[in-house]
Amino acid sequence: MTLALDNGARPSAAARRSRAAWVTLALVGLLGVTSMASISVGASEASLKMAVSDLLHGRGLSDLNRIVLWDIRLPRLAMGILVGAALAVSGVVMQGLFRNPLADPGIVGVSAGAGLGAITAIVFGNLLPAAVLAWVGSGLVAVAAFLGGWASVLILYRVSTRQGQTSVATMLLAGIALAALSGAVSGVMVYVADDQQLRDLTFWGMGSLAGATWTKVATAAPLILASILCAQRLARALNGLAMGEAVAHHIGIPVQRSKNIAILTVAAATGAAVAVSGGIGFIGIVVPHLLRLGTGPDHHRLLVNAALLGAALLLAADMISRVIVAPAELPIGIVTAILGAPVFFWILLRRHGSMGM
Repeated sequence: MTLALDNGARPSAAARRSRAAWVTLALVGLLGVTSMASISVGASEASLKMAVSDLLHGRGLSDLNRIVLWDIRLPRLAMGILVGAALAVSGVVMQGLFRNPLADPGIVGVSAGAGLGAITAIVFGNLLPAAVLAWVGSGLVAVAAFLGGWASVLILYRVSTRQGQTSVATMLLAGIALAALSGAVSGVMVYVADDQQLRDLTFWGMGSLAGATWTKVATAAPLILASILCAQRLARALNGLAMGEAVAHHIGIPVQRSKNIAILTVAAATGAAVAVSGGIGFIGIVVPHLLRLGTGPDHHRLLVNAALLGAALLLAADMISRVIVAPAELPIGIVTAILGAPVFFWILLRRHGSMGM
């Protein structure tokens, strides 16, 4: 669709930069508010005020509330920020790579591939040589999830791209097939798993932050933070790819190398996120689209804002999951699906209308 706008109707570059800066500032504030609320929400009376008093004066929390705060809620907060940022940034990178706003690690099967890698590590990890297990340590599941996500992205890209052009229809169909195959193999894993492994595998069904520990945070943080920083360095390349690979090549962007880095970035971020939280959908597709409507397609600002908004939305969804059926806890994947699916339908209908079909 071509939009005919007169020059006076276009906002100036300075106005766009100013609006983007205000959006970033607002998102920082939103993340701060959701973080403070996340610390205080739950069955225990532990709150942010008590935490500050305990930190400064060594009082204000009972032993039980201190455990709840420092060993349960704060690791959960850190994991929510990391996972939300990872999923949102992965969505931005995939959409930039495929030049389509419908691309998302969950929808096209990357999350399923990462989950398959993690499940394989849970079920068959003990068959590895002792030396390998000692070397990998507690990061085995994260490494396996990374390899599964990387393989999924690579297969998806190879199947849907011909002569430098990516077919969106092929991408979506290949993603459906990839997710179905991963689900089937995961089902076989569940069938052969023992009771302890089955209890571990229930964690992957719908996604959750309930199992957050400082060890898991420490395991996932390096991969996720490195991926986010790497994605930010891809901003110029993603902006160039938005104009087509030929144009990107002519303006000096190393197209193939940028594609390879983008694939590894998505695999690392998605793999690490799935390894510690299970499958959580729709963050990677909803966040980038909403931000493009507000601040435009420039990836330099879009990637930063996506990390902030993704983290804030996942923390909000986690709080909803904790209180909506209290004292039980609803899997967070259900909450993100309920909130994200209508937005996804709206995106589809909006694109349907814009293409005049």
